[in-house]
Amino acid sequence: MTRPVTRTQVGIVGAGPAGLMLAHLLHRAGVDSVAVESRSRAEIEHTHRAGILERDSVRLLVDTDVSDRVLREGYQHEGIALRFNGVSHRIDFQHLVGASVWLYPQTDVFVDLANARDRDGGDVRFGVSDTQVVDTTSDRPGILCTDADGIEQEIRCDILVGADGSRSMTRHEVTDRQQYHREYPFAWFGILCEAPPSAPELIYTRSERGFALISQRTDAIQRMYFQCPPDEKVDDWSSDRIWEELQTRLAGEDGFSLKEGRILEKSVLPFRSFVCEPMRYGNLLLAGDAAHTVPPTGAKGLNLALADVRVLAEVLEQVIVRGKREALDDYTPRALARVWKAQHFSYWMTTMLHASGDASEFDVRRQLGELEAVTGSAHGAAYLAEAYTGWPRA
Repeated sequence: MTRPVTRTQVGIVGAGPAGLMLAHLLHRAGVDSVAVESRSRAEIEHTHRAGILERDSVRLLVDTDVSDRVLREGYQHEGIALRFNGVSHRIDFQHLVGASVWLYPQTDVFVDLANARDRDGGDVRFGVSDTQVVDTTSDRPGILCTDADGIEQEIRCDILVGADGSRSMTRHEVTDRQQYHREYPFAWFGILCEAPPSAPELIYTRSERGFALISQRTDAIQRMYFQCPPDEKVDDWSSDRIWEELQTRLAGEDGFSLKEGRILEKSVLPFRSFVCEPMRYGNLLLAGDAAHTVPPTGAKGLNLALADVRVLAEVLEQVIVRGKREALDDYTPRALARVWKAQHFSYWMTTMLHASGDASEFDVRRQLGELEAVTGSAHGAAYLAEAYTGWPRA
């Protein structure tokens, strides 16, 4: 039986936020696309993930008519707290750089984008399997897959995009790639709990027992994390033990105490820094986690993915609409300029706040000195504020 063939201009492997945002931006530029995704839509919608959106990520959602729900249902945060030696120090983003971030779960970003593609008649195929990309260096690259009904499909296009996440299959097609790695000797133990917020903004905590992050989700559901070994077993931690550990790490002379509640979900989140260069091979281009990952400390993962596809959409419009194929050469340097800044910021935040098992007394005192330098200097705090809320567009 001959497989049906779909012809489009851009074929996208991956229909998470990066793939869907790219498809949306291409649609606005008059460029057709087809996106395929191995997970079902329901599976993605029910995978709970935190989300801090930079100001330009919010603008991208609102100004391109994806949805303004982030402004109606998200939570604008004008700063964060760095807490060490039992005292909180607020970094005032608005005062320092005139910007905010928005607490808005990645799941909601996905829902908004999926709804926008439905609204605009986009071709997004969830639940596919056996996905392959073929002929990536030819003028007619393609995607082969089996759809959710078990029917083999072939999609032929002018340009292929790999937006298929950190376990990317498409990345391996970049045969001349250089891969840069940084492994970390710790992970985050994360919980989702049923409780009111303990603070109006995120608290990044450095304690003698290790890092902790107090985040929020809604008025009734909160996210919290604490540093743990990468091989930590979730089942070894009872609710009472988790709350005791978190309360101990947040304790201080100001009497701060977390508001506790029923724990709904527990997980261990490993840490890794990774960059693939280049982000293009022939007519295949990579975006988001397929090309790079960062530790979650700096809240950069989703924002980097959205920044990638904004640049990529501009490049592909030049190539497909205006016939300027040489624009493909611009994508890797433009995207990586932001990626490496984000890698530095995420690494810096991580090493400044986390305890190292082999740290000497000198290392501990130096780390505290760094935190005091950041919180005690308008210039140091401004760097953190600018990087956290997002650098200007490339």
